[in-house]
Amino acid sequence: MTAAPGAPDRSAAGPGLPERAGPRAWAGLGVLMLPVLLVSVDMTVLGFAVPHLSADLAPTGVELLWIVDVYPFVLSGLLVTMGVLGDRVGRRRLLVVGAAAFGAASLAAAYAPTATALIAARAALAVAGATLMPSTLSLLRAMFLDDRQRTFAVAAWGAAFSGGAVLGPVLGGWLLERYWWGSVFLINLPIMALLVPAVPLLVREYRDPAPGRFDLPGAVLSLAALLPFAYGVKAVARDGAAPVPLLFVALGCLAAWAFVRRQLRTAHPLIDVRLFRHRVFGTGVATNLLCVFAVTAAMFALTQYLQLVVGLPPFTAGLVLVPGMVLTVLTGFAAAGLSGRVPPRALIPAGLVLMAGGFALLCVLPAEGGLPLLVAAFVLVGAGSGAAQTLTSNAIMSSVPPRRAGAASAVSETAFELGGALGIAVLGSVLTTAYRQGLGAVEGVPESALAPARETLGAALAAARTLPPAEGAALGEAARTSFTAGLHTMAAIGALLLAYTAVQAAVLLRGAADQGKRGVKGGS
Repeated sequence: MTAAPGAPDRSAAGPGLPERAGPRAWAGLGVLMLPVLLVSVDMTVLGFAVPHLSADLAPTGVELLWIVDVYPFVLSGLLVTMGVLGDRVGRRRLLVVGAAAFGAASLAAAYAPTATALIAARAALAVAGATLMPSTLSLLRAMFLDDRQRTFAVAAWGAAFSGGAVLGPVLGGWLLERYWWGSVFLINLPIMALLVPAVPLLVREYRDPAPGRFDLPGAVLSLAALLPFAYGVKAVARDGAAPVPLLFVALGCLAAWAFVRRQLRTAHPLIDVRLFRHRVFGTGVATNLLCVFAVTAAMFALTQYLQLVVGLPPFTAGLVLVPGMVLTVLTGFAAAGLSGRVPPRALIPAGLVLMAGGFALLCVLPAEGGLPLLVAAFVLVGAGSGAAQTLTSNAIMSSVPPRRAGAASAVSETAFELGGALGIAVLGSVLTTAYRQGLGAVEGVPESALAPARETLGAALAAARTLPPAEGAALGEAARTSFTAGLHTMAAIGALLLAYTAVQAAVLLRGAADQGKRGVKGGS
């Protein structure tokens, strides 16, 4: 049979077996990994650029908050809507349009003349990014019909996401040592210039053959649920349980309840929430969210530990985390290879146990001389997360029929985004609170210096530089010790959470293989 124009070739399969993907499909996979890599890089690279753009654009405190936060807020709010839109207009078409828009928004961000312009460009980047993530994962579901091949394809997709997470700090640190802050956005342009013409050649189009009417009120409710909730959680982490942040959290929860109620009643829902009745789907989404929750919090704490406690420059600090992130990639592929011989219900909990072990090691990380122990701990975290997330992502996509792949991948990506935001907000606030409570009186240091020092470790070290040498050294040592103790508290909570998640996955995924083969009746 001759392949249709733009469609990947297929290899012959035995009678009754699914079609196996040919060379063009694997080349298409390489192309689909590019936008995932860049979206992941964009999530981590800006943190290192903040001091540079602050000096250039002089944003207010509120503007700086929105420069950083507008991207994950808008991205998480639009993932579900864009995933369903791709099912209707065509996933490949949406991917190409989104890639072109991502490149244009990157150019606007790089040369933004004011803080307001940069906020607008970051919001546009998030809108475009929301078209890329669900489109790539759902297209893989349509391209790779064979279970083993699809598992490897999802592992490669996850490797791109993990690779971007570590490439962001390393590449960002390298660029900022040589160029201006806008250079961190220009790295997107050559990749998008390659992606736009390559996708139509190597990736076949797929859309839901019977999509039904687009649920616009449901799309509005999904935004009304995610955006206030994410903002409220971050505000609670920053300001404490004040009335206004709690009000935003409550409004988000109320909108989420209204969204679920509407999805259960409408004839053409954005998300078939009944999918969560399927153990494989629901357990996969929950496990992914909790994995990202823990890993993002670890990255948040360890980057500060490496730069402010150990004293490494940004580029070197990024390099220290490379072994763990490389193992994330390698164990993802290894888990994909083992999945044919060892059931996921055993491999997924094993990965979570490795992650819990890494967090347990962080509980004894010293304030001085802890670099080897940190590398070992992050290696365990990276190795475990690579195996667990690859297999849960594949389980999520395998548990739904192809025509619902866009919606399912959007749910999966939303879990990623929310897990990251909640990890920093919840475990990050645990770290911050423990640090503040642990930094008590320091002999010779006036309260006027201690008050700002209790806000962050960075502020403490800045305050220490304004004091006489002996008092400054004492404040710096006390702040580093307090931060390390707070990291121990955060790591202990993370270890317990991951251990619980391992037990939950082992129990709920029992018999999952048979259920996965039956599929989700409600979504068929």
